[in-house]
Amino acid sequence: MIQSILNEKSLLADRILEVAEVAGYLWQKGWAERNGGNITINLTEVVTDKVRSLSPLSEPIPIGRELSNLKDCYFYCKGTNKRMRDLARRPMDHGAVIRVLDDCSSYVIVADNPVQPTSEIVPHLSIHNYLLGKGSSYRAVLHTHPIDLVAMTHNPAFLEKDRLTYLLWSMIPETRAFCPRGLGIAPYALPGSVELADKILSELDEYDVVIWEKHGVCAVAENILEAFDMVDTLSKSAQIYLTAKSMGFEPEGISMEKMDEMREAFHLPK
Repeated sequence: MIQSILNEKSLLADRILEVAEVAGYLWQKGWAERNGGNITINLTEVVTDKVRSLSPLSEPIPIGRELSNLKDCYFYCKGTNKRMRDLARRPMDHGAVIRVLDDCSSYVIVADNPVQPTSEIVPHLSIHNYLLGKGSSYRAVLHTHPIDLVAMTHNPAFLEKDRLTYLLWSMIPETRAFCPRGLGIAPYALPGSVELADKILSELDEYDVVIWEKHGVCAVAENILEAFDMVDTLSKSAQIYLTAKSMGFEPEGISMEKMDEMREAFHLPK
């Protein structure tokens, strides 16, 4: 019988259980249809000696590009074709811990089961590589499908730079406070492709949350709960906007003057 790494009381186990918690939230909100959405977290700083000593459960698997900052890094990844609702109950049956090999272009699965990671492993690991390269403390990458936010990307007007940022900021003060860098836009690209990865990376200098046109949202943060909170806040603003529109009027929104006042009061970035 396989002894789960979650049986060991450790920060590593805590981080994976946080992923399970968020996976449950995503399913409850309707943002994770069937196997929709993905989560990866960088565990390198909390990996235990027990995990480091584990023999690989797979042959080396190519990533599809070289990621020089990920040598000997460990990640928990949701499994491909796995459902968030199942991951919430049994995270090590529906996800796996992987280690990036010394060539920085392949990985092996090390725990608990040989669950193949998400089909969007290239964008996810590319983001982690970027974050480590710039010295960021962010260790979590969340991709999910909020209905309201994705719907708004079907309007070309909302794809203009920072149009959605200012609109969503203006719906409720918390959005400006909790998503101070706003919302980037990544034009449509094939899910899981190198092209998609590069389009996301081009936005991360300015934004912590990037919406993938007609697809979903990607958020990066120090931990998975913070990543979820940003998307949840943006979704609330989108719901306020769409509810007002469904009532037959254009919501007035908070003025730029009042948003600037709040930015200065709470020392938020411009």
